[in-house]
Amino acid sequence: MNELFDLSGQVAIVTGTSRGLGQYFARALARSGADLVLTSRTRESLAPFAKEVEALGRRTLSLELDVRNLESIEAMAAAAECEFGKIDILVNNAGMNIRKPALEVSWDDWNQILDTNLRGAFFVAQAVAKRMVARKYGRIINIGSVTSVNGYAGLGPYSASRGGIKQLTMSLADDWGPHGITVNCLAPGWFRTEQNKVMYEDKEWVAYLSDRIPVKRPGAPNDLDSAVVFLAAESSRYVTGQILLVDGGISTGAVRALPRK
Repeated sequence: MNELFDLSGQVAIVTGTSRGLGQYFARALARSGADLVLTSRTRESLAPFAKEVEALGRRTLSLELDVRNLESIEAMAAAAECEFGKIDILVNNAGMNIRKPALEVSWDDWNQILDTNLRGAFFVAQAVAKRMVARKYGRIINIGSVTSVNGYAGLGPYSASRGGIKQLTMSLADDWGPHGITVNCLAPGWFRTEQNKVMYEDKEWVAYLSDRIPVKRPGAPNDLDSAVVFLAAESSRYVTGQILLVDGGISTGAVRALPRK
């Protein structure tokens, strides 16, 4: 394995690994050699995936984590450090969405989305960075979205949270760079997940979406593998405070093609 992308002997926390893209991030890191700390609000839900990762020859630790609870965050970081003795990588992936027109968003909807996606991400990063500072090394990857740079109807609070992740990433990179910690934002475009799978059952909508993407298809989960490994490994040692869009080019502003006459 190329040493620039070799994660052998390293320990990575990936939050939100009971399903979805979090599992793809974790698999990619495990295949590159990293041992994993897996988290979910329900620890039991992690068991099948933990077995899959261990079959790759990697150690795992499954922990309960509620990113809306500061005590839960600190307990997770402490347990990870106690088990492995260090934390090299954090993939700050846990997130959620409530899709509604802006006029229908409630006060509680806003708080739930922002508390999970933005406040939670900050305090998870803080808890892990405290432990990285002592070793003068760390890779923090905040998971954003194409909504970190573009706005879409029905995604007001979500877009606000992901735009905040972009700005937070730049601030933390400046804060923690002198301590040997890089902080970057990996921003997927349109990928099918458990949260949005109902949309992908509409073939007309998928065709409309694909027309707006220069490579003419939505993302496949493995399209993110190389990006997350790059940001976690020695390969990105001089990259910090950046947003890496993996979106098939939709952020270029492409529009649906006009019908040919």
